[in-house]
Amino acid sequence: MSPQGRLVRRVAVATVTSGPMIDLGELRHEPESEPLPRPPRAVGRPLRCALVFVLLLACLTGSVPTLVRAEVVLPARLGADALLVGDLVMIIDPFDGSGDRRLAAYRLPGGEPAWESSLPAQGRYWGMSTVGGMLVVTGHQGGSGVERSLTVVLDLATGAYRWQQPGRPLELADGNLLLESIDPDLTGTLRAVDPCCGAPRWSIPVAGHQVVYRYAGTGVDRIALVSAEGRVGVFDAVTGALRVGADLWQGERNVNVQLIGDLLVTVGDTPGTVTAYDLDRLERRWQTRVGDALYAGECDPVICVGSRDVGLWVLDPATGRQLWTDDRWAGIWSTGGRLLAGAASTAGPGAEQLVVLDPATGAVLGELGLWEMAFPARRDAPLVGTRRHPNGGLLVAELDAGAGTARLLDVLSDAGGECQGNGDRLVCRRTDGAYGVWSLRR
Repeated sequence: MSPQGRLVRRVAVATVTSGPMIDLGELRHEPESEPLPRPPRAVGRPLRCALVFVLLLACLTGSVPTLVRAEVVLPARLGADALLVGDLVMIIDPFDGSGDRRLAAYRLPGGEPAWESSLPAQGRYWGMSTVGGMLVVTGHQGGSGVERSLTVVLDLATGAYRWQQPGRPLELADGNLLLESIDPDLTGTLRAVDPCCGAPRWSIPVAGHQVVYRYAGTGVDRIALVSAEGRVGVFDAVTGALRVGADLWQGERNVNVQLIGDLLVTVGDTPGTVTAYDLDRLERRWQTRVGDALYAGECDPVICVGSRDVGLWVLDPATGRQLWTDDRWAGIWSTGGRLLAGAASTAGPGAEQLVVLDPATGAVLGELGLWEMAFPARRDAPLVGTRRHPNGGLLVAELDAGAGTARLLDVLSDAGGECQGNGDRLVCRRTDGAYGVWSLRR
């Protein structure tokens, strides 16, 4: 296979009808009968025949559309990672235990090579993202028996190396990068840096704290450091300044903490207890008991609480009142003011039975079917689901939570999974190990 992306075009001709398409098999050529006597030649007949043929051809081509299935194939080794960003697809080679890692960028729609770069450090690279025109690549480096995160930053347009620093990156609300360097004993530092050059903005030491974040818009805007003894500090993620601190409980306890909207929510102070504090003042808002609650999460406009086993409780964030509970659902997330939930009976890797729920009542508003979510390559990308076709390849559908429907978009015969999409294109691992890029039909 050449280093360039290979454009594969599969052409199918179909007649659009109101019913299913029927395969008529092969049209075989039968022996001809004796030729008929040739009729007398008429003046002007060739011209009339030509005109009739042209008109007939125009009618046929107008009523029978030609559907062209275009696929760009990008070379990749088994275990490689890919990222779709705008009109670029980045592919990073898998770790083979020696040498630098190769990162190649291909430009869409044709799949031509845009640039190639070598990552300057060994290790297992496991994530890519973009911030401020930079490509941020994150991996693990081993040493002294401890595996630490490493961030390498390249110019997105050219692949030129810019800088590298230890830490796991998160995007901040102001466009800077937060590098989280925390050891297994929960000691380390949080550092904000400029994505262009790695220049430091601020730093916060971490000493045995649980670190939690609040996301607003495009990135993190609040950080909470929580000790096992109940000492909590809330920091401004843009400036690094401490906004408020308080002791929320006494004695060492195993408490799960989340920042949800304008609340700091704790679960597990005592079994099944969920407590909410005002994030700006750390004053208690409400407290409630919820079964064997283990963790809480934001399900805008409500709060979702889960347990070790199946089951879901939904709370009113203003009062803590239980709105509804249901043991049919496992994974759940919010989209467009509604909840998308996966059935507990199909939970796990691969496709799940997905439904749309009313956040206030838990009523099922739509059943989408069995789908595996494609990773959204941009924040506003429509939800896309895939599942295996019985005859091979993947079925692709747009999942509309607002309408509670799944609209079939395509059947990709060579796709194997690991898909990501931006609304216009879908990148998936092919069955032969390479990556394919398909333009979605709408």
